[in-house]
Amino acid sequence: MMIRQQVNDFKQNAYKRLAGKVALITGASRGIGKATARLFAQEGATVVLAARSDEEMDRIVEEIKTNGGEAMAVKTDVADAASVEALIKRIVDANGRLDIAVNNAGIAGGNKPLVEVSEELFDRIIAVNLKGVFLGMKYEIPVMLAGGGGAIVNMSSTVGLIGSGAGIAPYIASKHGVAGLTKAAALEYGRYNIRVNAIAPGTTRTPVNERWIVDDQIRQRITSGIPMGRIADPAEVAEAILWLCSDAASYVTGVTLPVDGGYVVP
Repeated sequence: MMIRQQVNDFKQNAYKRLAGKVALITGASRGIGKATARLFAQEGATVVLAARSDEEMDRIVEEIKTNGGEAMAVKTDVADAASVEALIKRIVDANGRLDIAVNNAGIAGGNKPLVEVSEELFDRIIAVNLKGVFLGMKYEIPVMLAGGGGAIVNMSSTVGLIGSGAGIAPYIASKHGVAGLTKAAALEYGRYNIRVNAIAPGTTRTPVNERWIVDDQIRQRITSGIPMGRIADPAEVAEAILWLCSDAASYVTGVTLPVDGGYVVP
């Protein structure tokens, strides 16, 4: 009977790309983070969701468990070192290790000419989007070192690769910084079997972009600059993140991968 159960377990996990892995996803309450949490759970990972909105995370955790997955939620402020340190401790206490981390949490900050951006707004965007990634890796990497390796994906943007005159200078600065942090970490920890990459999504159908997407004229202006002629679904970005975190990308590190329908072609 035990052998039969083991065979059944093997069959169920044979095609799950993250079977047996423990994966952290920040900013997991909506958009790309939410889609990634769902996908990782489907692929066999024990998923830890982190965000400031615990109510929405609880709903996602319940959904994952209902579908046979494993998940937990930890309310976290990625811009606060003590909060991130406590998050990683919770993960280790519950699971004993951390194999994968997706540092996805971020904020936009609205559209304003650079000279009208307050110092407080600039600091807040940098604190969440850039410092949040730094703090994530600061506490994730030691756990991965203790476990013999891991995979990290940080969230940049197409505007982390090129400039834009859209009035989002602090956001652009933060996402360029993420690409730089990713390169530095990849070079420092590659020898220890820790791969660090970043994703640079283009315009994606997320709550933060919804107000632009519903406007026909704005949507057409956006899609006219995308060779594939459409806006991404969060699930498409999640698939790219999954690939970078899986063994299929075992020889890939230090890359910031555009997922943008061809908008940025190096």
